[in-house]
Amino acid sequence: MTGRAEVLDALSGVRDPELDEPITDLDFISELEVEGGSAFVRLRLPTYFCAPNFAYLMVADAKEALLSVPGIESASVVLDDHYASGEINVGVNEGLGFDNAFPEETESPDLEELRTVFRRKSFVARQEQLCRELLAQDYTPEDLARMSLGDVPTSDLRRKYLERRSELGLEVSGTAPLLVDPDGRRVPEEAVVQHLRFARTVRVSIEGNAELCRGLLATRYGVPFREESTA
Repeated sequence: MTGRAEVLDALSGVRDPELDEPITDLDFISELEVEGGSAFVRLRLPTYFCAPNFAYLMVADAKEALLSVPGIESASVVLDDHYASGEINVGVNEGLGFDNAFPEETESPDLEELRTVFRRKSFVARQEQLCRELLAQDYTPEDLARMSLGDVPTSDLRRKYLERRSELGLEVSGTAPLLVDPDGRRVPEEAVVQHLRFARTVRVSIEGNAELCRGLLATRYGVPFREESTA
C-alpha cells in the first residue's frame, strides 16, 4: 500500500518556480490524505495575490507528482485562500489547462515558456553557489574557466547544479565545461568575474524573495518560521 512518505517524497520534487525551492520545504502543503489508490493535497501560498500562472504551475505539478507515485491512480489538488483558487482548481483537476481556465491571460507567456524562464534563473543561481564554494576552496576564476564538470569535487551543490543543467537540456558529461551560460555557451576566461557578479544578483534576488515568502506565510497562517532550505 502506498504511504504518506512515498507521496511526500514525490511532492518534494515540486518547486515554487520563482523561489526555486520544494513546496514541501516552503510549508505550502497544509493537508495530505492518502487512501488506497487515491491522494488528496491542499496547498496554501504566502499571499492572496500570488501570480496565478505561478500558482497554476505548482498545483499542476503537484497533481502530476501524485500520479507518478506507484499505486496512486487518482489525485486531486486544491489551492486555498487565493483570489483565483476557483479557476486554478477547476483548470487543473478537470484538465482544462491554463489557457481555458484563464482565457483573458492568453497574451502572457505560456506556462512552458514561463517555466523555462525560471529554470534559466535557477541554473544561473545554482552555478554561482557552486562557483562561490570552489572560490572559497582557493580555486581562481581562471581555474573555473578551464574546469570541466569532471574536475569539480563531489558535493551537494554540484549535484543540484547538474540537475538544473539537465532541466535546460545542457550537457552534463564529465568533459563538459563547468562555466556555461543558460544557452550552453562556454564563458570565456576574461568574462568569468563579470559573469559570476551578475549570477550573484540573480541568486540574492531568489533567496531574498524566498525569505520574504517564508515570513509572509508564517504570519498569514501562524506557522513556525522555517530557515532557508538548501534544496
